[in-house]
Amino acid sequence: MTDAAGLAPARATAGDRLRRILALAAPTTLLVATQVAAQLIEPWLAARQGTLALAGWSLVLPFALLLSQMSAGAMGGGVVSAIARALGAGRPEEAAALATHALIIACAGAALFAVPLAIFPHAVLGLIGGAETAAAAAAYAAWTFGAGALPAWLTNTLASILRGGGRHALAARGVVGGWLAYPPLAWLLMEPFGLGLAGAGMAFALAMTGSAVLMAAVFLAGGAGFAPALRTPIRAAHFSRILSVGLVACAMATIANLATILVTARIAAHGPAAVAGYGISARIEFLMIPLAFGVGSALTALVGRSVGAGDWAEARRIAWTGGALAVAVTSLIAIPVAIFPATTAAAFTADPAVQAVATRALSVIAWAMPVFGLGMALYFAAMGAGRMGWPVMAGLARIALAVGGGWVLADLLGLGLTGQFVAVALGITAYGALCAAAVRPGVWPGRG
Repeated sequence: MTDAAGLAPARATAGDRLRRILALAAPTTLLVATQVAAQLIEPWLAARQGTLALAGWSLVLPFALLLSQMSAGAMGGGVVSAIARALGAGRPEEAAALATHALIIACAGAALFAVPLAIFPHAVLGLIGGAETAAAAAAYAAWTFGAGALPAWLTNTLASILRGGGRHALAARGVVGGWLAYPPLAWLLMEPFGLGLAGAGMAFALAMTGSAVLMAAVFLAGGAGFAPALRTPIRAAHFSRILSVGLVACAMATIANLATILVTARIAAHGPAAVAGYGISARIEFLMIPLAFGVGSALTALVGRSVGAGDWAEARRIAWTGGALAVAVTSLIAIPVAIFPATTAAAFTADPAVQAVATRALSVIAWAMPVFGLGMALYFAAMGAGRMGWPVMAGLARIALAVGGGWVLADLLGLGLTGQFVAVALGITAYGALCAAAVRPGVWPGRG
C-alpha cells in the first residue's frame, strides 16, 4: 500500500493505535458510564420494593440485557462493521443504503421481544422462576418490552449508524440523555406515583422514546457523515452485509444470556432470596459488557476500516491494543468487588439472606470478570474483521461450563451454590481465553 506520493506509509506505533482507540472510545465510554450508573440503581430501587420484587427484577434481567446487547452490541456491531467497511472502501452511497436496511432490521428485532414478553409475560417468565416470581415481574416486563423494545432498538441502531460513520461522540450525546433521565424517572414512577416495579419498565420506555426521537433527528440531518437514503431499493445483499455479522453476534448474545437464564432456573430451586442474590452478581458480571463496549465500539470501527483497506496485520494490532485497554477498564470495577464482595452486596439490599448469596457469588465470579472484559473487547473487534467463528465457540464453551459444569460441581459433587458459582466463573474465563486465541494470523489473515 502506498500514499499519494507513491511511498509506503509509516507503520502506526502502539501509542498511535491507543490514541486512535481512545479518541473513538472516550465518548462511548462516557455514555457507558452513565448507563452503568443507571443500571446499578435498578436493583437498589427494586430491592426497596421487597425481596419478591427484587427476584422479579432478576428474572427479567437476562431478557433486558439481551435486548440491549442485541440492539447495541450484536446487531449494532453488524451495522457498525458493514458501514465502516463500506466507507473504508470509499462507497458512501452503499453506507447510506445499509443504514436504511439496518432500521428495517431494528423493527423486526423489537418484535422478537415485544410479542412474547409483553403479551405472555406470565407464561414465559413462569417457566424460569416459578409462578410467584413471574407474577411480581409481569407488569415490569410488559412495559419494558411492550412499550420500550422498539424505541430501544431504534436508538441503538441509529447510534450504531453514527459510529459506523466515525461519529462516536455524536452517537454518545444522542443516547446519554435517556440514561440520565431514567433513574430519577424510575424512582418517581415506582415510589411517589406508587407503580412499584412496573414504574421502572414505564420509565425505560419513556427514556428510550425520547432518545429515539433525538437520534432520528440527528441521522436525518446527515449526522452520520453521509446523506440518508430512506427510499433506497430493498436488496438482499445489503441485509446480508449486516446480518452476516449481526446474526452470529445475536446468537452469541442469546447464548450468553441463556447461560444466565439457565443458571437462574437452577438457582430458583433454592428460593426467591437465592434468585435475588444471584441477580445482583449477574448484574455486575454483565456490567463488564458495556464497559468493554466503550472500547469495543471503537475496535469494531477501526478494525473494520483496516480490513476494508486490506491491512489485516494492523487490524490485529488494533485489536490487541484495545483488548489490553479493556482489561484495565473492567479491572477497575471487578477487582474491588472481588476483594469486598460483602460490602458490594450490602450496597444493593438489606436482606441478610440475599446478601449472603450475593456475597458468595461475587467472591468467586468477580475474579474472572477482567478476562471476560478482554473477551468482549476482542469479540467486538472480531465483528469489525468479520471473523466470528472462534467467538461462537467461546460462547458455546461458556454455556457448557456454566450450566453443565454447574450440574457436575453443584449436584454431582455436592458443592451446592458455591459449585454453581465456580462453574459460572470458569465459563466466562473460557469465553475470554477463546476470543483471545482467535486474534492471530491463522484466523485473521495477513502477516506481521
